[in-house]
Amino acid sequence: MHALFLTIAAVLAGAAVPFQGGANAALGRALGHPLWATLASLAISAICVIPVLVAIRAPLPLISSLTAQPKWVWIGGVAGVVYITAAILLMPRLGAAGFMTAVIAGQVVASLIIDSVGAVGLAARPVDITRLTGVAMVMLGAVVIQWPGLSKM
Repeated sequence: MHALFLTIAAVLAGAAVPFQGGANAALGRALGHPLWATLASLAISAICVIPVLVAIRAPLPLISSLTAQPKWVWIGGVAGVVYITAAILLMPRLGAAGFMTAVIAGQVVASLIIDSVGAVGLAARPVDITRLTGVAMVMLGAVVIQWPGLSKM
C-alpha cells in the first residue's frame, strides 16, 4: 500500500508539470522574454517554500556542511532553469502532450544512464533487456505523439 500511495503522489505531482509549462509560456509572452518568466517562476517557488519552512520550523542549513559535498549537488538549480526555459520556448510549439512526452523520454533515458552507473549519489542498478525495452517504448511513444507534427518540420 505504501508503494501505491507514493506512486499516486508521483503521478499527481507529474500532472502538475504541464500546467507549469503552459503557465510559464504565457508568463514569458507577457514579460517579453522567456528568461524573465524563468526568473519569475523560480521567485514564486521561493515565495511559496519560505513560509512552509517557517511553519514547519525547519532548522537553517549549515553552510559549512556544503563545503564537504560534491560540486554536482548544485546541478538541480541549473537543471530547473534549463527545464523551465525549455518549457517556455518549446511547449507552445510542440503542444503540452508533445513537449511532455519528449521530456519524459529524455528523463527516462537519463535516468537509465544514472541508474546504470550509480550517479548523483544513487545506488547503481543494472540495465537489462526489460528496462531497455521500457525505454524504447517510451521513446516510441514520444515519436508517435509527435508524428503529425514531424511531417510539417
